[in-house]
Amino acid sequence: MIAFSDLARAAYCPRQLYYARRDDDRGVPGEARARIDLAFRYPSLVDAPDATLRRLPIRRSPAAYRRNLSRLRERGDYDRLADPERERVFRSGRECHGRVHKVLAGETDVDPPVPSVVSPGEPPTNGVWEPQAVRAVAVAKAVAWEREREVPRALVEYPSVGAVRDVRLTTRKKAAYRGALRAARAIDGPPARVDDDRCSACEYRERCGTKRRSVRSLLG
Repeated sequence: MIAFSDLARAAYCPRQLYYARRDDDRGVPGEARARIDLAFRYPSLVDAPDATLRRLPIRRSPAAYRRNLSRLRERGDYDRLADPERERVFRSGRECHGRVHKVLAGETDVDPPVPSVVSPGEPPTNGVWEPQAVRAVAVAKAVAWEREREVPRALVEYPSVGAVRDVRLTTRKKAAYRGALRAARAIDGPPARVDDDRCSACEYRERCGTKRRSVRSLLG
């Protein structure tokens, strides 16, 4: 069994996962937890005053954050996002397991549930970062295994920005999931180093020995 978080690390950089496993360093930092918690407070934050929002770990100005949450409220699944069927539940699939931040009920009684991954980071301009897409596929597969039915899509929430992105389980995304799964299972020593934009955002960059380049958070 591979943890959802390990799978996302493997998609980001297998060498990072090696260090995290070696050092037993797979907890969620306090600031990241505080940002994740924002995903469970949308109704109370959409009209919150500037003073309240400035005390929170949001990544936008108070005015911009309220605008983003107002747009979020226009989504057809907003009520289910704000009041999901399940919150922070452990789910175990055939290959992966871990905590699912939210499970939204289907739009109708016959529709499949929609699991959600909550990220403390910044979203890309379009879509989601690949490690988060891989984690979303893993979460969807675990929920599908538990419910014994197909779950064709998941969500990735970026609550410190006020954005939600849809992730369809396409052939390409499922292939990326399988690649990350193979990489996570194959680690029995330090994988080969990489040297690209990922390195500057990695907490292991100093001990890994890679060169530092522009800061860019892909893992979130």
